Amino acid sequence: MEEFSHPLRVRWAEVDAQGVVFNPNYFLYADVAATEFLRTLGVIQATTPDLLESYVVDARATFRAPARFDDLLDIGVRIARVGRSSYVLAIDVARGGDVLAEVRLTYVRAVDGASVPLSEAFRLALERSISVGPSSEDGKS
Repeated sequence: MEEFSHPLRVRWAEVDAQGVVFNPNYFLYADVAATEFLRTLGVIQATTPDLLESYVVDARATFRAPARFDDLLDIGVRIARVGRSSYVLAIDVARGGDVLAEVRLTYVRAVDGASVPLSEAFRLALERSISVGPSSEDGKS
């Protein structure tokens, strides 16, 4: 799969008093782009239980430069890791080729509060988008 990118224009309601994007909005941008990325993989259309049972357990962002009102952003998404019951999305928010923020979202598939393995079909859908390697080396979560 070629690199995935989702365009998004910064709206007035997303900027703070300094005129820059309020930091929590980068997580909203990441979620929007992640949803579109998963749609391209076919997992939303298939409504697999894995997706409906996936929960973010870790969300991190590194901010490099501010985005401002009316900026056109390109939000790149890729699979950083696939484990037994988890996967990590690496999401870069960029403007004109310059990365403004790096977001990492770790998802775990869980049922009744306990992690369960990703289905083979879901794992394969995720791994198809990885160009470097099929899954985590350790095979854990």
